[in-house]
Amino acid sequence: MSVTLLAGSATTSVALATADPAAPATAVPAPAAPVENLIVGYKASASEASSNAAAADDAAAKGKKVGKKATFDRRLGTGAALVNLGSAVAPAAAADVMAQFRADPDVAYVEPDSRAYALAATPNDTEYARQWDLFEPTAGMNVPAAWDKTTGSGVTVAVIDTGYVAHSDLAANVVAGYDFISSSTAARDGNGRDGNPADAGDWSAAGECGVGSKASDSSWHGTHVAGTIAAATGNAKGIAGIAYGAKIQPVRVLGKCGGATSDIVDAITWASGGSVPGIPANTTPAKVINMSLGGSGACGTSYQNAINAAVGRGTTVVVAAGNSNADASGFSPASCNNVVNVAASNRTGDRSFYSNYGSIIDVAAPGGETRRATDTPGTITTPENGIWSTLNTGATTPGAENYEPYQGTSMAAPHVAGLAALMVAAKPTLTPGQIESAIKTNARPLAGTCTGGCGAGLADAAATVTAVTSGPTTPALENLTDYTIADNGTVESPITVSGIAGNAPATLKVGVTIAHTYIGDLKVDLVAPDGSVYILHNRAGGSTDNINTTYTVNASTEVANGTWKLRVNDNAGGDTGKIDAWKLTF
Repeated sequence: MSVTLLAGSATTSVALATADPAAPATAVPAPAAPVENLIVGYKASASEASSNAAAADDAAAKGKKVGKKATFDRRLGTGAALVNLGSAVAPAAAADVMAQFRADPDVAYVEPDSRAYALAATPNDTEYARQWDLFEPTAGMNVPAAWDKTTGSGVTVAVIDTGYVAHSDLAANVVAGYDFISSSTAARDGNGRDGNPADAGDWSAAGECGVGSKASDSSWHGTHVAGTIAAATGNAKGIAGIAYGAKIQPVRVLGKCGGATSDIVDAITWASGGSVPGIPANTTPAKVINMSLGGSGACGTSYQNAINAAVGRGTTVVVAAGNSNADASGFSPASCNNVVNVAASNRTGDRSFYSNYGSIIDVAAPGGETRRATDTPGTITTPENGIWSTLNTGATTPGAENYEPYQGTSMAAPHVAGLAALMVAAKPTLTPGQIESAIKTNARPLAGTCTGGCGAGLADAAATVTAVTSGPTTPALENLTDYTIADNGTVESPITVSGIAGNAPATLKVGVTIAHTYIGDLKVDLVAPDGSVYILHNRAGGSTDNINTTYTVNASTEVANGTWKLRVNDNAGGDTGKIDAWKLTF
């Protein structure tokens, strides 16, 4: 079924069929709204059909008969004449002029030049009513109103996850992906890496994933995530995807007992258009990557390097904050720089009980709650409050396709990945930094509470899309260029800020990624445009490798616009490194 139902045009034109010229003027129905112009189609034999002068004389004469001004404006591509009534006139007055044209045997038709509007109709997908996360005013993400402007068409979103199990509500929107699981045992498909990202199942037996690990069924997790982003919409079945015009690229990294960092970083590289030895080039590189995955520990260099390179290639990387009800700074890739880190909110607008939190969170999105915090883990007591999406009934290997509710920051992240796809489709020049900034700037406060911090608030699709399509966008406030840190040397990396009114905030976020083998040698400063210096790191950490940290600076006395610098001083010999990347978030 055509999806033009959702983003088509509605017209209130009153088309008047050719009638007996002797019909009285009172038979002409009045338009429903004030009218500024009429569209007049003359019969081919009439001089007015080819002569603008004749059409102008005719319009003036007919207007004069009813005491109205009517002037020929221009010829349309169809050959019809556009007649201007001087200003928007009342429907009854427009009907009087139209009656004069209808009474003329040389006129084939006349109709008001009515307005057309984009129509965001309610999708006819059978499970759409369950998708509170898209449309409910309290805690939904205000998605339908964004469909008037964009559906994500032309954008590829890579879902780095468990792969894809066939589902008819997704099939039309899936492009070729890749299986990056190196271990044939973990992959369960009998081989290692290959060009088939089909999800063979990630079930495991008790104790198979470590001492004390519990048995678990296959999750079909990647398919659930993919459905939230780009399930087919307006097809009278299943659910509606947020960016239903986009394409999903399944990139398989998670199998039995999870996935290896080495596989994941190669997947990030490949999905964003980078080169991975021994792997064919990605012919449809993604502009958005979703990673609803993670583990404990701060962001490592492998993750950070892959993410920085992906962002440098123009790919926005969206990650889940984690489900441990803890500070997200202790989890990876949630703690990496250059990502959009997403916490989960529930149907009442509170932080979901399981969601990670903290100053490192960028934004929240619906992650749902399929049970209450006090209910037994693993039970589903409130399915209506979960996130419904595409799934499979198979406990181990694939079974029949279905739809089920899940909860998690894994469900929150694809809401934001879908929004990013909508934004890129609407304005392809947007950089990852601009996308992150716009999502955060246009988020709205959570209706409930978020203990620990949920970033800028609840992502709002319509507000964000409107902002990026109707005005200037906040510039990308990041520098991804490498700057070598020499022994006993000082180096500076600049970011030039423009277009931000007033002063910098009291909570200016400074994300710093430095690769160095002995951070106790380093002093790291933020230098404001006027030369003021803010110390971020002062020779602490001893022999620890690398700095991957977001600092908060009270820069409220500084004018925001101008050139900011990250200054790094190495005060000892024997160890070197580089500024890998840094960013400012106002």
